[in-house]
Amino acid sequence: MLRIDCAMVEKILTAFIRDSVVKNGFRNAILGVSGGLDSAVVLALCRKALGAGHVSALLLPYRASDPESLRHGKLACKAFKAPFEVIDISPQVDAYFDRFPAENRLQFGNKCARERMAVLYDFSVRKKALVAGTSNKSELLIGYSTQFGDSAAAFQPIGDLYKTQVFELARHLGVPDEIVAKKPSADLWPGQTDEKEIGVAYKDLDVLLHLLVDMRWDEGEIIERGFPLALIRRVRRMIAGSQFKRTMPPVAKLHARTIGIDFRYLRDWNK
Repeated sequence: MLRIDCAMVEKILTAFIRDSVVKNGFRNAILGVSGGLDSAVVLALCRKALGAGHVSALLLPYRASDPESLRHGKLACKAFKAPFEVIDISPQVDAYFDRFPAENRLQFGNKCARERMAVLYDFSVRKKALVAGTSNKSELLIGYSTQFGDSAAAFQPIGDLYKTQVFELARHLGVPDEIVAKKPSADLWPGQTDEKEIGVAYKDLDVLLHLLVDMRWDEGEIIERGFPLALIRRVRRMIAGSQFKRTMPPVAKLHARTIGIDFRYLRDWNK
């Protein structure tokens, strides 16, 4: 159901990356490489789209991050011949929480995600590069991302690929087997995995999301496919509850033409 033509997807996404960068007057892209699957795939696509010398990677560990994440990040950069810098975000994160202690570990994870993106955007100025996002469709639909953290970007190459499709594309692009084989994790705290936190395996979540969003099936049709009603409704709530993360902040209307309501153009309308 969710199989993709990897060669065609690669062609479309590399053209999209090139178009997104060039139309906005840039030649370079920069991204955070976490050691996970999604960032490795985006790194490979950017490298193919923009060529040598036009893609930079930042590896942004916190002191409690899994050392394997840093090793896998370096492995991905080496595999796709991308220059990288390692920047430890521990000093600034610790300084903040020394002053304002975290009340829970999710708050801590969100701060790390936003700190990484703050560093990326600063380096985007230094490198004269646009920030490439690494979020996939599964994460974006259920809100499994930090607003203005890992979800922030100038463009999102894999935002319309479900996680299981990203796995398929990764094998096609030659992402190292070690990265493809490991359990997806945002590395927010020791032992954290995406599927454990979400509460459902990606292989099931992606089919359910596809039926709900792309196919627009009703609950009865999806139940016939073997999904329990409680899970269907929980995922629906996740989609609806995270809509604010996927849209521009609303603007109160006072004039004849209001940004986002009446004043609506493509991002590159004046290029």
